[in-house]
Amino acid sequence: MRWLYRFAATLGFLVMLVTVTPVLRWWTSALMSPWGPDQGDVLVIPGAEMLAPDSLGISSYYRSFYGALVWRQGHFHKAVVSGKDAAPLMADFLAGHGVPREAILIENEATSTRENAVNVAKLLGPTPGRVILLTSDFHSGRALRAFRKAGLNPTALPYPDANKRINSWKDRWSVFLMLGDETVKTVWYSIHGW
Repeated sequence: MRWLYRFAATLGFLVMLVTVTPVLRWWTSALMSPWGPDQGDVLVIPGAEMLAPDSLGISSYYRSFYGALVWRQGHFHKAVVSGKDAAPLMADFLAGHGVPREAILIENEATSTRENAVNVAKLLGPTPGRVILLTSDFHSGRALRAFRKAGLNPTALPYPDANKRINSWKDRWSVFLMLGDETVKTVWYSIHGW
């Protein structure tokens, strides 16, 4: 019976920690890369999850949305979207929001951040100019390291994904799980030198 009380107390503490304290904001900041400039020549946007075969998940949607906003500032010549199945839909979204079709390159094979980095590096080759990597705040640290290991030297432009969702207490548990998943992936990439 004592273990049941300990479990309930631990669960209650976790509920308070996630729901009321700023721990999720701190955790997001620990995973996030420093903000870079929003000006460059090539805008790279890695995809995330899909809700269905023809529907972007929330992180893929937000990345596309912020990519379109950044593109409209007029600093880029090319946009690269990367990720199996998500990339074509992200390209359609960008084109529907003002990015010229001929400026969009699609990498539709990657199934991980590492594959995003390796495949985009091959796709761009020795493309001159400044590369800006636009991705979710919590994903930006791992993504930036992976793209640099693949031979590109991008600057990260993390947009507020987890930090935006944290503002709604109902979304805090999904953010908690998302940050836990990203932390495991970050450790895995570090162990493998990716």
